[in-house]
Amino acid sequence: MMKVPDTDQRYLLDNQLCFHLYAASRLMTRCYQPVLDDLGITYPQYLVLMVLWEKDEVNLTWLADRLKLQSNTLTPLLKRMQEQGLLIRNRSQTDERSIRISLTDKGRNLKQEVPRLQDQLSEIGITIEEAMELRDLLAKIVNQVKPASEGNG
Repeated sequence: MMKVPDTDQRYLLDNQLCFHLYAASRLMTRCYQPVLDDLGITYPQYLVLMVLWEKDEVNLTWLADRLKLQSNTLTPLLKRMQEQGLLIRNRSQTDERSIRISLTDKGRNLKQEVPRLQDQLSEIGITIEEAMELRDLLAKIVNQVKPASEGNG
């Protein structure tokens, strides 16, 4: 059972969940970096590819929502990926305000490199069971905390 820090301990950096989430995120990204560099993509681009490997040809708004990003943050990233030949952005035939995103063959083919990225996880020193438990706890946070754009109520 976890002990709740007393008042004086509550404000220490090492007792902050937000700090450990932030540090873990940065370190996980750094763990993936050698393979991502070899593939010529960034971590955010990898996340976009993962979503498109699950479901190709999606709406920009849906993609932004799935990645928990604003569309104005995602647009420059997608533009660079299109310039790299990884995906195509097209206006919808039925609604010109809607932008459809789909993978190119080059983008689809990068999926075969995923095991190289996942092999990097073996260097962290946690079991598969621990990784799954942590993933589930983090998903709970992600699903419970509303993005700032949704407001507080």
